[in-house]
Amino acid sequence: MKIAVCIKQVPTREWQPRLRDDRSWVRDEDASHEMNEPDAYALEEALRLREKHGGEVVVCSAGPARVQQVLREALARGADRALHVEDDSLVSADASIGAGALAGAMADEQFDLVLTGLQSDDQGHGQTGVVLAERLGIPHSTIIMEIQVQTSDGSATDGPARVRVKRELEGGWFQWLTMPLPALLTIQSGINQLRYATLKGIMAAKKKEIRKVALPAGMQPSQQILSLAVPTRSKQTQMIAGSPSDAARELVRRLRDEARAL
Repeated sequence: MKIAVCIKQVPTREWQPRLRDDRSWVRDEDASHEMNEPDAYALEEALRLREKHGGEVVVCSAGPARVQQVLREALARGADRALHVEDDSLVSADASIGAGALAGAMADEQFDLVLTGLQSDDQGHGQTGVVLAERLGIPHSTIIMEIQVQTSDGSATDGPARVRVKRELEGGWFQWLTMPLPALLTIQSGINQLRYATLKGIMAAKKKEIRKVALPAGMQPSQQILSLAVPTRSKQTQMIAGSPSDAARELVRRLRDEARAL
């Protein structure tokens, strides 16, 4: 089973954003970076599927040279090889550009299954996986919580033909779907328990292939960031008048109806 996992390098959550002078994006040179958390769960799920059904896990990413940091991390966790669409213009790429760059690198690989995280920790659009499936011409399903690989006769052996997936819906509901392969799935965080790279894995990752792929020419963004602003924190004290019992009832009402904390 040949599985692709799309991963993204994002600023660490603890880093305090500093904006560029034109406010179009953060100061990338000042940021520290890490693997996008939902993508880490997609990688872990791919590794588990390979352990159960055999095959190959290929990690794919698009971005500047520093992206090799997370690709090496993925290889150290157990991925077999990597594809890197390297271009500095992809630092703040929208979902359309990111998916187009990945699709160009993945088109000739003929993957049985493509996994992505549900969304990225920086832009959070949740669109890249869906657009990528359209570019690759394969069916997709989102917010996946469980994957069962099956053959045409419904068993889980002798070569995959389809997958049965569990989707998370609103209000605590779930949905089971059966999909033909190849297919693309966007993985929800928490689907599994993440593994960490071992010393043996880190040493082995140094010898694994990272193939660089050029960004396709003529790609134009479909979205434009006009201005960013760092959220400001503020607080306001409100005094509730009346007797203790009346003030308590009013406090409960505000917490329930206005703050929606109850």
